[in-house]
Amino acid sequence: MSNPFEPVLLIEERGPVRVVTMNLPDSLNANRPDLHDALVAVWKHLAADPAARAVVLTGAGRAFSAGGDMNDFVLLWDDTVRRARELDQARQLVLEMLDFPLPVVAAVNGPAVGLGASLAFGCDLVVIAEGAYLADPHVAIGLTAGDGGAATWPFFMSMPRVKEYLFTGDRLTADVALQLGIANRVVAKEACLDEAVALATRLAQMPPQALRTTKRAVNIHLRRAIEGILDYALEAEYHSFDTPEHQAAVNGFLAR
Repeated sequence: MSNPFEPVLLIEERGPVRVVTMNLPDSLNANRPDLHDALVAVWKHLAADPAARAVVLTGAGRAFSAGGDMNDFVLLWDDTVRRARELDQARQLVLEMLDFPLPVVAAVNGPAVGLGASLAFGCDLVVIAEGAYLADPHVAIGLTAGDGGAATWPFFMSMPRVKEYLFTGDRLTADVALQLGIANRVVAKEACLDEAVALATRLAQMPPQALRTTKRAVNIHLRRAIEGILDYALEAEYHSFDTPEHQAAVNGFLAR
């Protein structure tokens, strides 16, 4: 199939596996509108590919995804229409990944921060490189952890751990992610993508109807639980952009 998301999102065919790569390496695959649009739309595109049986999601260069762009946050302070659109897209992205019928393996090749962490948590299986980490710094920069963290993390670890990592923004290292059951494999950085593709290839060889319906049955638990939470968290995040502490945190970051 043709790829309408180039150059920000690459799709490589490896037999029945589709390797989707966030392709903004100079900015560590930080979120920006065109990448966010592509990440929302790519799941329906892949679901329409009759030869696809599994997907690997990764990032180009040193990072999986560095999350939000601080310069973009500044634009959202005054442009409330764009702010509402981006947060609506954030909700859509979480649900698109939950409803996507094929198995998705994250190849977390480097830092997965903010949106990057949400993307990794949205995948079905996670292969993480040694030295990589996940983090959600929303609270640390004065924002409600709306687009994934507050809604989904309680399904992956104990509530005290969720609160610790969301409240502080501390890093979940590869070893801790494996210990908590967030990651399935920790591998050398140079082997991360190959390991994820091998795992996805194994899943691609499973009986497709049984695998798809089992994934859906498991994800129904998560979808039913998070919808109301997600709505509240994103509404709170919308208002967080207006707070002086958030704006001071962003201005401080940009001044460095």
